[in-house]
Amino acid sequence: MELTKSREDYLEAICEICEEEKVARVKDIASHMSVSLASVNYALKALKSEGLIKHKKYGYIELTEKGNEIGQAIYRKHKLIRSFLINVLNVDENVADKDACGIEHVVSEETCDKMSSYLKSKEVFENYDISS
Repeated sequence: MELTKSREDYLEAICEICEEEKVARVKDIASHMSVSLASVNYALKALKSEGLIKHKKYGYIELTEKGNEIGQAIYRKHKLIRSFLINVLNVDENVADKDACGIEHVVSEETCDKMSSYLKSKEVFENYDISS
């Protein structure tokens, strides 16, 4: 299944929110992504039709197994790339976060594995699990 960058961003946001808050709501996603409620609802309809989320109107958003798998993979890439940019290249945290958001959609698993191995070998990673 080929997802757009936008839909990947929504899955990643849901993963992040659920990690912090345990549940995701439309307003949480809108706030997290700085988008309108209408934009979130539009994206959620698409994600639901693709079988990536479960969502009843005005209810919590729940990732399906496949949605969680994709969302976690994107989220892992984001954290890994961000850590590499900050800890290896000394990029400013805000810039690294923005750049990681763009790179995460196109970087290969092979490159991510190499970055992860490098960070682990140098013991220069942030306090989170960067493994798959």
